[in-house]
Formats: sequence, C-alpha cells, structure tokens
Amino acid sequence: MDKKECHEKSSSSDEELPRRIPTSSVSEDQESSEEQVSGAVYSEMHQMISSIYAELHFMFKQDYKYDQFLGPEGNVDAELINKSANKYSLRFPTAGWYLWSATGLGFVVRDAVTVTIAFGSWSQHLGLDLQHHEQWLAAGPLFAVTAEPEEAVAEIHLPHFISLQAGEVDVSWFLVAHFKDEGMVLQRPSRVEPFYAVLENPSFSLMGILLRIARGTRLSIPITSNMLLYFHPHPEDVKFHLYLVPSDALLMKMIDDEEDRFCGVRLQTSPPVEPLTFGACYSVSNSAHLEIIPTELKLSYRSPGEIQPFSKFYAGQMKEPIQLEVTDKRHGTLVWKTVVKPADIQLGAASAPRTFSGAVFVRENHQQLQARVGDLKGVLDDLQDNEVLAKNEKELVEQAKTRQSKNDTLLTMVEKKGDRALELLFRSLSERDPYLVSYLRQLSL
Repeated sequence: MDKKECHEKSSSSDEELPRRIPTSSVSEDQESSEEQVSGAVYSEMHQMISSIYAELHFMFKQDYKYDQFLGPEGNVDAELINKSANKYSLRFPTAGWYLWSATGLGFVVRDAVTVTIAFGSWSQHLGLDLQHHEQWLAAGPLFAVTAEPEEAVAEIHLPHFISLQAGEVDVSWFLVAHFKDEGMVLQRPSRVEPFYAVLENPSFSLMGILLRIARGTRLSIPITSNMLLYFHPHPEDVKFHLYLVPSDALLMKMIDDEEDRFCGVRLQTSPPVEPLTFGACYSVSNSAHLEIIPTELKLSYRSPGEIQPFSKFYAGQMKEPIQLEVTDKRHGTLVWKTVVKPADIQLGAASAPRTFSGAVFVRENHQQLQARVGDLKGVLDDLQDNEVLAKNEKELVEQAKTRQSKNDTLLTMVEKKGDRALELLFRSLSERDPYLVSYLRQLSL
C-alpha cells in the first residue's frame, strides 16, 4: 500500500445497472404463507437463531467440518448428497431451521427439501466502477441457491456484516440483489436482523446483500470486523500475517484455507472492540519495532476466493512477547491490540495439524513443476543459503540449456538429498511462486 491518503474516492458516473424491482418484492405488506410456523414457536426459534448468529460472528472457530449444518435440534441433521469444488447439494430431512455455520447461510423449511448451493463473486457480476460507486456497497457473500421443491423453503437467511448497533445504518438501505438473465433484480428483504437479512417465500438465483445508501455517507458505514493473525513457524525466523476483514464466516474460512496451504497457523485473538468504518485506513504497529509491510490496512471487502490483503512481518526466534496494535489512522484512536508470547507460538506449532508434507508435494508434482516453474534464480539462491546446494551444484543447474531441463536437473538433485531438502525447496517455491503452488495444491484436492 502506498502512502497516499486511503480514502475511497466517489465515482462521478451516473450509470445504472440494469435492474427490475418487482412491485410485490418491495411491498411493506408482503403476504404471509398459511403454512408459516405459529407465532409462539416462531418467536422462540427467532431468538435462538439470533444468538447463534452472534456467536458465529464473534467466536469464529476452526474445529467444525466445512459441510456441516446445524439442524432443528442443534444436531447435524442435513445429509450431504454431493459436493464439488464450488457446489454443495444437501437434503434437509425435516421441517425446521438449518444453519451452515461455515458461511452463515440459513434456511427455515416447511418440509423435507433438497437444496443446492454454490458461491459467486461480486467482481464477476457487479462491475468495479459500480461496485465502488458511492451508492452501492456489497454487504455479504453471494450464493447461488436452488431448492426442490421450492415451496418447501419458508425463509432464506442471507448473512451480512453491517453493524446495526450504532443506529447509523437505516435498514431500508438493505436490498437483496438477484443476478438473472435480465440483469440485477433488486428486492427488499422481509426483515433485517443484526447478522442476516431474511427473504420469506424466496425466489432462487445467485443472490446476496447490497446496501444502497445516500451520497457522501459511504465512509461512515460501520462494519462488524475481525483481525486474523497467523504465524508461520520456523526455527530461525517466525513470520506473521495480519488481516483486517469484515466478519464474513465464508471469507474467514477461505483465508484459513489459503494460509493452511502454506503452513500458517491462526492464533486466537479478539475482534476489534467497536465496529470499524468501511473504506477507512488503520495503522499497524508493534512493540518490538519490527518492520511491518505494509504498515496500513484498509477495511474493504473482496469476495471469498479473491486475493486478500494482509500485513507481514518477521520476528526472529520469538524470545520475547510482542504487542501488536491497530489504530485508526484518521483519528489516532486504538481499535485493537493483542500480545503474542513465545509460548503461544510453541503451543500453536505443537497443536497445528501436520497432514501436509512439502516433500511429498514436490515428489508428486515433479512433472508439473518441471514444466511450470519460471525463473529459478531466487530459488537457487535460497537453496544455496540454506546449504541444500553447493556452489558447483547451483552452477550445474544454471548451465542446463532450457528452462525445463534446469527445472528437471534441480528437482532430481534435491529429491536425492531427502525430505529436509525437499521441504526447503517447497518453502522457497511457496515464497517465490505462491500462485503456482496454490494451483497445484488445488489440483490435488
């Protein structure tokens, strides 16, 4: 991030998205289905739903199964029928409320129903010029939802991360965006709760929550946010990554997965005490005067699956505690702090799952790496610095005539040196070409 003031500039364009707002969907007096749950039972269920959503946002855990749904009695009652990289088909066997804790997406169903869910990206469906326009703010993830039979679904609960506590946001600003063949169709939700908006008797499409707000007020929108802190253990130089993101369970799960690909371990930290401001910049500092790059984080929203910005710093062997602080750059107020002790790193490293092996990855992807690895100069320097390669071995690789022959010579040479050498090669490749490593790991899932 450069040193410019990090305030988002308003677009001067008056261009509008193609949109159709059905009269029936914006009416304040939407009809209630005769099959809705009775008032007393519904009220009790509503209170339970609200409390669980609050826990989901503020106490996000990593110890759940990703495809796990909470059922009507708090049990895992949904049956996973089929799943692929971006699509889940589930069977809800009985009437009641179901919550996908990994995403915050919920359903109230009248009867047994089969639901199919996929994920979308705002940037693919809402042009960047309009996405950053002062009147529009993406307020949660996009889901492509279908149901069979459709009439079995009484409500869909679409998660959002807008803070309603301060009273600065009018719930009339909330709209559900449906992306259909004719463009973006806007619908008012039946009601808006602190962590989700409700569609009663829903239609099915690619859908998510948008805020349409008055000109000049976007930067004052309060966002329920989280600080995510990961460390990458190493005997000589522990590395940290710090993310500032909206409290979107799906987004946090995607960051967890991406960090896990490179052996990052998340430390348990508290969220910011107060909701933060969308579009504002926050300064990151530490008590040990370690170099942090970048020193500022901007609170913005990128869809899950897109590259998320973070601050990075190295802490050597971590012999002393480090205090991290995040302050509002504009007002100079402290918004978050935590202390990381050497014992936290030792405990986290000991408890972190060690299911992934860089050595196995390199061996299994020899041909792919031989064909795809680009410039080897940095990798060769890393391996020489770590005493994996002697000077004459490095020169032997460099003397190969083609890029692929250089790659093959290096891979074959390192494989003969054993697992430690392969782990160091994997670490170097992860640092030098993270996109290639991430791509190859996706192929092996």
